[in-house]
Amino acid sequence: MTHAGSPPLRPPGAPAPAPPRGPDAVAAGHYPIASRVAGGFSAGAMSHRGRLLRLPPNRVWRTYPGGRTLDRLAGAPTPADTQLAEDWIASTTRAVNRGREHLAEGVSQVLVGADETPRDFAALLASDPEYFLGAAHTKTFGAQPQQLVKFLDSGTRLHLQVHPTREFARKFLSAPSGKTEAYHILTTRDDVADAFIYVGFQRPPARAELRRMIEAQDIAALEACFDKIPVRPGDTFIIPGGTPHALGAGLFMVEIQEPSDLVVRFEFERAGYLLPESARFMGRGLEFCLDVFNLAPLTPAAVDTRVRCRPRRLRALGPSSYQDELIGPNQTDCFRVLHSTLDAPVLKTEPAATIAIVTHGSVSAAAGGEVHHFRCYDKFFLPAGLGPVRFTPAPGGCGILECLPPAAL
Repeated sequence: MTHAGSPPLRPPGAPAPAPPRGPDAVAAGHYPIASRVAGGFSAGAMSHRGRLLRLPPNRVWRTYPGGRTLDRLAGAPTPADTQLAEDWIASTTRAVNRGREHLAEGVSQVLVGADETPRDFAALLASDPEYFLGAAHTKTFGAQPQQLVKFLDSGTRLHLQVHPTREFARKFLSAPSGKTEAYHILTTRDDVADAFIYVGFQRPPARAELRRMIEAQDIAALEACFDKIPVRPGDTFIIPGGTPHALGAGLFMVEIQEPSDLVVRFEFERAGYLLPESARFMGRGLEFCLDVFNLAPLTPAAVDTRVRCRPRRLRALGPSSYQDELIGPNQTDCFRVLHSTLDAPVLKTEPAATIAIVTHGSVSAAAGGEVHHFRCYDKFFLPAGLGPVRFTPAPGGCGILECLPPAAL
């Protein structure tokens, strides 16, 4: 497996995570969080103020197989690709899975500081929104983080799909958010020779021809509309709403998106799973969904300048520690993505509530009288009102991906 910055799945010498609590624990995503906590607080009535939130796994059923890497991170004895291909991180968004509406999939359970008692993330935010999200954010967006962050672990190429823009969702779907999304590639699988994504039609069909291709499920013709865009660990891409796309097989990545699960899947069968009709066109018809597509050609040059996101140095954090902007207002106003590279202790404050993911190495984070030890691919939430956090990277340094909500108006 190839890694951004060549990090191992678990740093050398680090202890393996505790085993699942039963044979179905890993499959259900209910395995222990990998971080370790030092501090003298009891697991009883702990105040959430002044403490970061630890984020246990939150596996979500999807229409494609994947999740083998997520199983490996969990210490599963036989990691395998299943339909639990994603882990939704600090999520208040319900997953839309046809036939599984009775299940509360998607909304995260979190751990407050050193407390091992799971708390419903949405309810926790609602209990103190200005502390968790900030006064300006709460005034604009309410008690919603206004972003959805996921681990996505593809075992096969995903369905050809497209998501509505925010404007389309508001006008025609009575939904507050569309689904502009971004990808930050963490690893690719060793057994996948050509890691790639499809983004935009490089050779767009006419509307009538697109309808024919979809109705006939002429997948060869649909794929011929795309060029393969090679990806490697560390790459970041922005996929605006309305852009047809698909992820290739063997990608382990962070997806950052608007907080919705709206999707038009115009390829009906992948890996032996046939989508029910209700899961294809958002409960609407094909003619309606054709309006979702941006049929303007996305040339290779445009992919390089408008889709691929190159880091921009934001600030120095020390002699050789720094923070880069990966996605900012030049790409979208839907969310922000930063990345900090640390090789020495840093006292750091972010301008907004932050979902943080360790991308390589390991790090200790001191907040609220507790010291939390996070390994590669552990994740945690920093409330807007938390204040400075002291990060101490392990020898060799670390990287932290930081996902922030849209700037409040």
